[in-house]
Amino acid sequence: MKLYKKPEFTKKKVIVLLIIIAVITAGCILGNNILTVDRYEFFTKKAGDADGFKIVQISDLHNASFGSDNKRLVEKIKAQYPDIIVITGDIVDSNHTDIQIAIDLCREAVNIAPCYYVSGNHELWLTDEEHEELYSGMTDAGVHILENESIDFDNGITLTGLNDESLYDGTLSALSAEIPDDRLNILLAHEPQYLEEEYAPCQPDLVIAGHAHGGQIRIPFIGGLVAPDQGFFPKYTAGEYKSGNTIMYVSRGLGNSVIPVRVFNTPEINVLIIRQKYPER
Repeated sequence: MKLYKKPEFTKKKVIVLLIIIAVITAGCILGNNILTVDRYEFFTKKAGDADGFKIVQISDLHNASFGSDNKRLVEKIKAQYPDIIVITGDIVDSNHTDIQIAIDLCREAVNIAPCYYVSGNHELWLTDEEHEELYSGMTDAGVHILENESIDFDNGITLTGLNDESLYDGTLSALSAEIPDDRLNILLAHEPQYLEEEYAPCQPDLVIAGHAHGGQIRIPFIGGLVAPDQGFFPKYTAGEYKSGNTIMYVSRGLGNSVIPVRVFNTPEINVLIIRQKYPER
């Protein structure tokens, strides 16, 4: 009768295991601190004077710091030479709120380009005192807070911002009704999962969103693993999506919240460039 022999946990196996753990740990640390820039071109017949207009999107900072005073993040943004910067929510984290990080970043960002902000769910979860401190600090820094309103640029762009409470209550429909069809209609909305039911029916030309954190863990050839309000294997996590006549770009974001690490999912700055689409011959 052959007796079962317990495998030996040799010194060599321990060393290999430690090396594997060290590599995975190093990968997670680097992967959560290396800033990447993804560029997209949005072609539209409505570009007109906005041809070449460059938008830098930062989203879901969640109090993250990239270098002292977010110096690395600021330098990355500056290097893109944006015409405007849009901040699509969750600049703070309600679980471990550090409002000063957000305000300090805003003070630096407004020196690069005009900044426009919409709230995310974490801003809604702040206390009244925290909310007042954040919004007054951002306003004093020079950030334009868009609370269910639209602003017209001289180049033919209308920029609309929805706060996170108003993504699905008819607010966008009312705002969209006042925007002429010939203007390039860009919507800032924190959460992407309302594209088909709420955003596209109002026919914005472009939606810029975040919230999904890239799916937190990105599986090669499959995509994101899990996202807030979308569950496992979410549909909208990163990059470009289309519904009807509306294109949406989703940022993977910069920071983390409930899940503290990203896997194959580096923090991201989005650069969106408006391009004139000419009739085909």
